[in-house]
Amino acid sequence: MDKIEVTLYVNNKKETLQVDPTERLLDTLRNRLKLTSVKEGCDVGECGACTVILNGEAVHSCLVLTAQVDGYEIFTTEGLEVNGKLDPLQQSFIDHQAVQCGFCTPGMLMSAKALLNKNPNPSREEIKTAIEGNLCRCTGYQQIVEAIESVTQDKKG
Repeated sequence: MDKIEVTLYVNNKKETLQVDPTERLLDTLRNRLKLTSVKEGCDVGECGACTVILNGEAVHSCLVLTAQVDGYEIFTTEGLEVNGKLDPLQQSFIDHQAVQCGFCTPGMLMSAKALLNKNPNPSREEIKTAIEGNLCRCTGYQQIVEAIESVTQDKKG
């Protein structure tokens, strides 16, 4: 099968690649671009471990073909840190002990970041809805919801 050239804008960096038409975005990000925050979990879009922000929307990268997103902007957890400084959302996850094994954390961060980019002051219910596509087997979600709430505009004062 012939390869397809795609250009992706990943974490504000232009990447031009030759990809197989059936290559998943998850594989492109993780294996080719070495963005290991994008985790391979269930492979059927149920666990959220592979969540990235694609043109502003949180999506499961295991369900997206790389060839479909030519020219798109993609944001992964690696893109949250700027000049060695953690994003307030990352710091809040640490402060609220919202990280245990850490496998779900990058996907949770991306779902939360996509929500906060659109709605900087979400309700608790909106936060729960935003992360409902991400499974966590360790924390029970309370610390994660509290971590996200703490960086909303109302909580910042």
